[in-house]
Amino acid sequence: MLRSEDLLASVLALEPPKSPLEPATAESIEAADHALRFWKSTDTGPLTPGSDAHKREVCRMFRETFNPYRPSVIDWPKLNPEERRRVTSLPIWDIAVHTEGRARLRFAAYAKSVSDPDVRAAIMLNAWEENRHKEVLAKLVEAYDIRLAKEPAFEVPRDPEWVYLLTGFSECIDSFFAFGLFELARRSGFFPVELVDTFEPVVQEECRHILLFANWLAWHRANLPWWWRIYFELRVVAVWIAIARERIGLAFSLDKGDASKQADSNFTASSASAMSADGIGVRDLLGLSLEENDRRFAGYDARLVRPTTMPTLAKFALFITKPWARKKAASRNRPKG
Repeated sequence: MLRSEDLLASVLALEPPKSPLEPATAESIEAADHALRFWKSTDTGPLTPGSDAHKREVCRMFRETFNPYRPSVIDWPKLNPEERRRVTSLPIWDIAVHTEGRARLRFAAYAKSVSDPDVRAAIMLNAWEENRHKEVLAKLVEAYDIRLAKEPAFEVPRDPEWVYLLTGFSECIDSFFAFGLFELARRSGFFPVELVDTFEPVVQEECRHILLFANWLAWHRANLPWWWRIYFELRVVAVWIAIARERIGLAFSLDKGDASKQADSNFTASSASAMSADGIGVRDLLGLSLEENDRRFAGYDARLVRPTTMPTLAKFALFITKPWARKKAASRNRPKG
């Protein structure tokens, strides 16, 4: 029987595609950052989901856009008392660290069930990068003396595909809002510029992760027999229902000050709550998230599949709330008395 220790060992044993930048110069960092954000396939034909060409180029994209930064050598910026208070008071660090820890093992568990060697290698690299995200966050909380709740024990999933779908779709949701929140933090000065710059590669890496997931999903669907495809789509619906229930539970736990019990969820809700003092409305956040979503995906080959659920829902929400927003603006601008 597979144990969590075995899964973690398999993640840590993976050799990444590129060696760490040693020494890290301004030129090498800039080149690695550019490679992370911009990639176009040399294949001139169509990358039809389900085809061998699509699978091959998606996996090649994930390898070639790998950023070889090392969390252990990150020079965390010194914060003044007010900046330190902002960082340490955010109620997200338990959820963030625990989520990345679970994601690495869930991805590793699913990778071991995949028969295709290229796809398996890409998902294992994804697991390795999730482990690196956990290391980045661990170094941050250590640098700023942030106390974390004890991490729950990980149970090896009986159904690796289910937890991969659950985690992948959750990351699509959280990354969409994280793009907007991260840009909001940069514009508002909620975080110091140095800290924003330090986390920038991690945020762009999440964009790569959900790009891989969206293309895996398209490839996997296209290769299923029609009778199994029906079952798979029912599973996808069940996953979305599970995510909705999970997010409702997270909202209630945050209201009770008990975020540590929701380690399976990401920290979008609590981050938005913490930054609401800046006066950004829901429509503003949706619009900013859409802009950032488009910007972060713009550098990748246009033939690759993009996550569409959250952008579509955001556009729909902006459309149906437009009359209400106009009415509110008119009321605010109406002369008093």
